[in-house]
Amino acid sequence: MRFTTVFSTIALSGFSFFTSAQSTWPESLILTPEKSSFIKTSTHADVISFIDAISKQSSNIHVISMGKSPEGKDIPVAILANPLVRTPEEAKASGKPVIYIQGNIHAGEVEGKEAVMMLMRDILLGNKKNLLDNQIILFAPIYNTDSNDKMEKGRRPSQEDSPLEIGIRENSQGLDLNRDGIKMEAKETLGLFTSIIVPWDPQLFVDLHTTNGTWHAWSLTWAPSYHYAGEAITSDYTNDVMLKAITKTAKERYGLSMGPYGDYEVSEGWPVKKFYTYNHHPRYLVNQFSLRNRMAILSEAFSHERFYQRIHSTYTFASEILEYTNTHTKEIVTINQKADENAISNVKENAGKVKKGVRFRMDSATTLNKFPTYDYVGMKKADGTTQWLRTGNIVQYDGVTYYAKFTPQVEATLPRGYVIPAEFSAIAENLKQHGVKVEQLTASRTFKGEVFNVTALQRAQRKFEGHFMATATGTFAPASKRFRKGDYVVDLAQPLANLIFYMLEPQSDDGLITWNFFDAYFDKQDVKNKPVAYPVFKYYP
Repeated sequence: MRFTTVFSTIALSGFSFFTSAQSTWPESLILTPEKSSFIKTSTHADVISFIDAISKQSSNIHVISMGKSPEGKDIPVAILANPLVRTPEEAKASGKPVIYIQGNIHAGEVEGKEAVMMLMRDILLGNKKNLLDNQIILFAPIYNTDSNDKMEKGRRPSQEDSPLEIGIRENSQGLDLNRDGIKMEAKETLGLFTSIIVPWDPQLFVDLHTTNGTWHAWSLTWAPSYHYAGEAITSDYTNDVMLKAITKTAKERYGLSMGPYGDYEVSEGWPVKKFYTYNHHPRYLVNQFSLRNRMAILSEAFSHERFYQRIHSTYTFASEILEYTNTHTKEIVTINQKADENAISNVKENAGKVKKGVRFRMDSATTLNKFPTYDYVGMKKADGTTQWLRTGNIVQYDGVTYYAKFTPQVEATLPRGYVIPAEFSAIAENLKQHGVKVEQLTASRTFKGEVFNVTALQRAQRKFEGHFMATATGTFAPASKRFRKGDYVVDLAQPLANLIFYMLEPQSDDGLITWNFFDAYFDKQDVKNKPVAYPVFKYYP
């Protein structure tokens, strides 16, 4: 492993937040960070005021609400299109793909909120109007509305009071909105899915964050939609083609270095040898999109830079994403449609024949060279241990193993579909909210397939997002079972086949069993003392 010292100087004059030809805006369009020399971030009222003001100055924006927050605040979504569209039906009739970008899912990570409003300003009134030539853009600048305004100092020490005060991570129910993609317990999540994701069907979903971890030296890191239980073509294209092109452009045009998302542990020794991405679970909104046969991008600004720098890198990244999608709309839509077709044909042709992963392990994917990071120096302590202390030097290391691959540890046979007894209507409702097609039997019918006999249901000792996460152990057995009128049937020959499979398989590491949807049933059936049949039946052709 070798390293090269890198020296870099950040000249503020080199940054331009106002990338449009217009250099003077009316006061109503100047953002709170700009007015305050970047020591303050926008409140919910500030965001609504900005959206109201810009809506009066452009004919290419229509504003809707995806729903109300728990505290009753509207969650605004700005629809930008030329010519204007107001509904999903109008968007579909236009033939243009929908791109969805949101900020502020964690209300302490405010850069996306400000960058989105700057982009709206430049697209509607500045020199980025071309971004509406071939696409429809949905912007949700302030997804976590309630917690945005619960501002205090010292919330994120890594940001060194830049800005001075920020909101809190969770929503007002105490839920992390980026862990709610399966269980859908937050009002915000339900609004996002039922008002935006399902009806508008965005071809690309972009979630703007700010990391609070490792002192790497990229201005921004990114990740595609991870999931090896989905169709690989959407994630592969995002990671290997789109993000590589955008990263190259950001460096050449703006001098910004960007790279793959992850963290390292100094406790593993120094120099850095391993870099880890985050988990594959579809509870994370970005990750769910590969199971939906769509593309998604996670954006993570570098928290250790100043507020204005983080806005700049986020703005640049989001802007270049839209430049790319505007130019490659046909390619993106074609790949996503192919993923839909592959998911359906795999069920029709291979149900009962192939296995797919339901529990995964993180493995190494590639080796990173010229890995940029702040350097560390070791301090030998009296007890013989070494403490690693960060320096101000930025270095590059070669040969860093990047863990961003997920290998199946448990697999299950792909069925033709599932049957859910009528008394489990909450399961059917959750699936419908995700956009799954669910039907009810109009007469009794016998299905042949498999039943999973649960021999143990292990629950976590500590709560996570209000849940004692559950893991089912057991075995499948061939079975024939008669179901009644009113029971729910989910045929997997539909575009969301991979999502349904991951949610309903009993051994899934992020399915409905995981999130305690069946706990009351298992407890009533006395699973602690005897095997209990999982009530969702797998049927085969």
